Amino acid sequence: MSSLVDRLKHFRFVRAVVYTVVGAITYPGLALINRIKITGTENLENLPKRNVLFVSNHQTYFADVITFIHIFCALKWRKKNKLGIPYYLLNPFTRIYYVAAEETMKGSFISRLFTLAGALTVKRTWRAEGKEVRRGLDPSDTRKIERALRDNWVITFPQGTTKPFAPGRKGTAHIIKLNQPIVVPVVINGFWRAFNKKGLKFKKKGSLISVHFKKPLDINYNDPVDTILEQVMDAIEQSKKFMMKGRHHLMNVIDK
Repeated sequence: MSSLVDRLKHFRFVRAVVYTVVGAITYPGLALINRIKITGTENLENLPKRNVLFVSNHQTYFADVITFIHIFCALKWRKKNKLGIPYYLLNPFTRIYYVAAEETMKGSFISRLFTLAGALTVKRTWRAEGKEVRRGLDPSDTRKIERALRDNWVITFPQGTTKPFAPGRKGTAHIIKLNQPIVVPVVINGFWRAFNKKGLKFKKKGSLISVHFKKPLDINYNDPVDTILEQVMDAIEQSKKFMMKGRHHLMNVIDK
């Protein structure tokens, strides 16, 4: 079954059908039950259709990716910084893959369905089945992402977890160094407030969720992996510097 799903997800027609169905179901939760604020899509307008890597912080298992798909489909229909009426789902943008933990995508029927939306399942570098495991970069996982980048956009979450300010995984920096993609940082917020951890149930209706696309990073691909990773983590505002800023802001709020 899993091998069949892996084959089907590479057909754009299959991904288009999944985007249309999932998009129609999830649109009300993003734009009607909650409020969505999109900024920075002007930074995506002239991107090539291949070898583009989106790096983002992570707040839910599925709602983050679903929102990106909505935005990219809307952008194809020349919608800037908004979703509007979702007629864009009639002809969605299908050059999209996203990196997801293998164990997460095997969890349920819903997660297997989302695999058809273009999931590149990888083994967790640091965790497996709830236990701490230190693994090296799996060459087969690297090849999956490399193949996807050849003709598509790929979304990845360098932290590999929904925990804020978790350290980034070096695998992302290795992918950047090896493939030299255009790297677009994305900063999201509010998803943790609006949805549960899986991103499939509402937690607080009427929440503001935001997605901000920054300009592509100016990366020296000859830099060490650690340097590239630090640049990425700064760009998605999840580095130690931003963690200290967050703590300082929280203390100021408490003091008031």
